[in-house]
Amino acid sequence: MTGKVRNGMALVRPPGHHSQRSEANGFCVFNNVAIATLYAKKHYNLNRVLIVDWDIHHGQGVQYCFEEDSSVLYFSWHRYEHQRFWPNLAESDYDRVGKGKGTGFNINLPWNKVGMTNSDYLSAFFHVLLPIAYEFDPELVFVCAGFDSAIGDPEGHMCASPEIFGHLTHLLMSLAEGRLCVVLEGGYNLTSLAQSVCQTIQTLLGDPTPVLNDIGPPCHSALESVHNVRAAHQKNWGCLKHMVCPVSEPSTKQCRVEEKDEKQEEETTEHLVWPEPLPRDAPPVHTAALISKEEEDLLPEDCQCLGEISPKYIEEAEKIRNKHFQDVTDEKTLQCIQDVVSLLEKIKTREVRNGLVVVPDVFVSLKCAVEHATNSLSERILVLFVGDDDVPVDTKDGRVLLVQICKKEPEGVKSLYHVPVCLNKGVFSSASVMAAVLGLVLPLAYEFNAGLVLQVVAEGSGGLDVRVWAQLTSLLQGVAQGATLALLKGCERDMVKATGLSLSGASAPLLGPLDPPLAEDVKVIEAQRQRLQERWGLLLNTVSESGTQSQDR
Repeated sequence: MTGKVRNGMALVRPPGHHSQRSEANGFCVFNNVAIATLYAKKHYNLNRVLIVDWDIHHGQGVQYCFEEDSSVLYFSWHRYEHQRFWPNLAESDYDRVGKGKGTGFNINLPWNKVGMTNSDYLSAFFHVLLPIAYEFDPELVFVCAGFDSAIGDPEGHMCASPEIFGHLTHLLMSLAEGRLCVVLEGGYNLTSLAQSVCQTIQTLLGDPTPVLNDIGPPCHSALESVHNVRAAHQKNWGCLKHMVCPVSEPSTKQCRVEEKDEKQEEETTEHLVWPEPLPRDAPPVHTAALISKEEEDLLPEDCQCLGEISPKYIEEAEKIRNKHFQDVTDEKTLQCIQDVVSLLEKIKTREVRNGLVVVPDVFVSLKCAVEHATNSLSERILVLFVGDDDVPVDTKDGRVLLVQICKKEPEGVKSLYHVPVCLNKGVFSSASVMAAVLGLVLPLAYEFNAGLVLQVVAEGSGGLDVRVWAQLTSLLQGVAQGATLALLKGCERDMVKATGLSLSGASAPLLGPLDPPLAEDVKVIEAQRQRLQERWGLLLNTVSESGTQSQDR
């Protein structure tokens, strides 16, 4: 809170989240996170603290401490199985939303079966936690970091890999200007515990996030839990107010598993074997930029301005020019083609993690980037385009996923790989853009699993809050191990500065407590989600009457 460090992790024993004001409980003597929260509120005059509890057991001690307190938002997912799993409390279910002034500030997401995966955990973050957290706008974030929710744990019996905790940590680091305190709770498989702790700490240190393969739809039971939590909190949070999702009776409650079958499933998950997490080596240069001398003062000190371009990159740029841009004669545009190729090559060879180019022609630059990247850098490219013009990107072969945030509907046939998010009223409402980012962009990005992200801001994109763009840039650093190239055209100086800061790993700025997204924008986002969810299962957030595309695991 004094600014001496941005974040940290406390490896404490005993754990604390079960402990209550008058008694120890569940191997917990002092409720470490609850005490730290009260201390921070008292000594730093905090009005909003977020506690995220990803331990496999419900932290009822934390809930009891703050369930009447609207200054503390408590989110817990936990193995529940309709009250059959310890601590066997009715208070652990999704309908316990807090009391009195604290109504809506207690969020329980119960897992009603074992075997939850990375996809299930991401679904809970994208469709429940993050939308509410951004509306709440915490000044400080604590994590009750129990790694008994990781694969191989004899208590949790879940199937989430250690790498997922690096990503969950990354997603939380964009809140509260990066003020994040992770506190160890449970974890009983020494291998997955150690790996998960390492993944978390590496993310806190700013290392590239690990690759997550095979991300897809949540399982049906997880989707039911997500659905019911959203329904239970619909009247409490503006980000959920336009949703039409009555509570669904969980299928696992209708046909309770016999004890012998349940035990067999537990034994299966307990003896799973998983690969050792791969090294997360960081390139020597975090962020490189190619911009004018007049704009170099906008870049953070550790951002490297590239100088003379290698002859081999010039030769490659000439090939692209001769193939696609023979009519282009403007010297600045031709130079920009060389700049784009040069930066992409440095990203490809892991000399730099990400880059920024201020371009004279965004369409030539983007087409050049996509052409070069698909031929030599990655099988899959994610393009995030902010602007109203038709984008010169071919998405037919499924190698490029284009998400376009715009004010007017682009022409042309939409596909499962072209996602226009046309926000109405001619303005970019911050709440609406963040709703699109959390509900569409991030689920698509994680499931598509691109090897490169191209972030493009075109002329005519005025009205987009620079802070929202900075948040989006920070969040997307969790994709493609941070391999990102930002192309900016006609932007104000503060947009260039914010992009450079976010790419270099600076804390994303606070947005302030968000108003509800505009109703008409929610309809646009929901229409795209409905159109795409059969192909992109991580977009699912409700259980439909006719069944879902969720995985029946």
